[in-house]
Amino acid sequence: MALTGCSWLFLSAAFLSAGAEISITPEPAQPAEGDNVTLTVHGLSGEVLAYNWYAGPTLSLTYLVASYIVSTGDETPGPAHTGREAVRPDGGLDIRGALPGHSGTYILQTLNRQLQTDVGYGHVQVYEILAQPVVTANNTALVERRDTLRLACSSPSPAEVRWFFNGEALPIAIRLGQSPDGRVLTRHGVRREEAGAYQCEVWNPVSVSRSEPVNLTVYYGPERVAILQDSTTRTGCTIKLDFNTSLTLWCVSQSCPEPEYVWAFNGRALKNGQDHLNITSMTAAQEGTYTCIAKNPKTLLSGSASVVVKLSAAAVVMTIVPVPARPMEGQDVTLTVQGYPKDLLVYAWYRGPASEPGRLLSQLPSGNWIAGPAHTGREVGFANCSLLVQKLNLTDAGRYTLKTVTLQGKTETLEVELQVALNLPPLHEDQLHLPEPEPGTG
Repeated sequence: MALTGCSWLFLSAAFLSAGAEISITPEPAQPAEGDNVTLTVHGLSGEVLAYNWYAGPTLSLTYLVASYIVSTGDETPGPAHTGREAVRPDGGLDIRGALPGHSGTYILQTLNRQLQTDVGYGHVQVYEILAQPVVTANNTALVERRDTLRLACSSPSPAEVRWFFNGEALPIAIRLGQSPDGRVLTRHGVRREEAGAYQCEVWNPVSVSRSEPVNLTVYYGPERVAILQDSTTRTGCTIKLDFNTSLTLWCVSQSCPEPEYVWAFNGRALKNGQDHLNITSMTAAQEGTYTCIAKNPKTLLSGSASVVVKLSAAAVVMTIVPVPARPMEGQDVTLTVQGYPKDLLVYAWYRGPASEPGRLLSQLPSGNWIAGPAHTGREVGFANCSLLVQKLNLTDAGRYTLKTVTLQGKTETLEVELQVALNLPPLHEDQLHLPEPEPGTG
């Protein structure tokens, strides 16, 4: 009985099955695309005349891959043949360079000499060599507790997806924001601890591929703004300094990015945009409240801290310094007072000892000053007890005395010696040369 692939295909429906248990297994069991795959047949019985291979769920001509006549070795391709399949004499099916499209159910139909047919089923899954996925973010710079993070893992393959955070498996707390297919990650009100590098990884049994990292920045703060002195927190404290000493105040905070700093002294902004403030040569004029204001340009939040700086009680020593130190005749000089009492009531300047005939001027509690008996019309008093003497002459040299009285009635007297240099006229050119000696003279 001569058989062709088509003729026995139609005959097969007219005969009963022989009842053999045929099984089909792929080798390798988990092939990757490009592998050569063999569908190996197990459980064949009796003498088989022909094989039909189908790539589909039913015995339909549409799914027919190939028919094979054992006695002649003739193979006839079917509609589902891709050009890569070949039937083996033992009934197996070779697929050369298998592709993911070769995945699915395969059916082997056999015909024996009793004209009985048997059917075996198998399944093959050809796994794709996965391309590198890509992570996209709605934004890579977010504000803490305000913005929402959305990360999407894009891959052309329907593979499993895993997420990584800073190179480690994604923490469970963040993992809870994944979509059902695991490809979209959503975090409402993102937190600072979620800033870092995110990657997704696609995988199947034969291939794994991880994306390039997407780096997320989370802006926050400023928080815990504090003022430090020598690494010690001084916020809300009073710092006491000795007279004429220096101090550096540092402003620190928890903030991303680094905040912008503004310093204020007694509520008045200073021209300082740095994270530190230097106070040099401490005097009574520098006593007060120093405030650091930290502003975050991304979160639009700000915070502040303040300290009070005062002179040490034992360190408030009043001194008088002439400026300039060695004035010349015709110049102005200021007898600058440093460390004057903060609770000052009145003061008076004297030429010579502190006696009424030598009084130059007095400062009243109202802030105005009045001239004394020794006032020449060239002396001016200031609120900080300093005295300006204008257009000096040589007779202005000598001792000057300052007397201060505090609100508590404490009196202090301080003297200073003023020197006035002679303002000599410049020499003419002819005065710069000595006369030449006459001949014959020594």
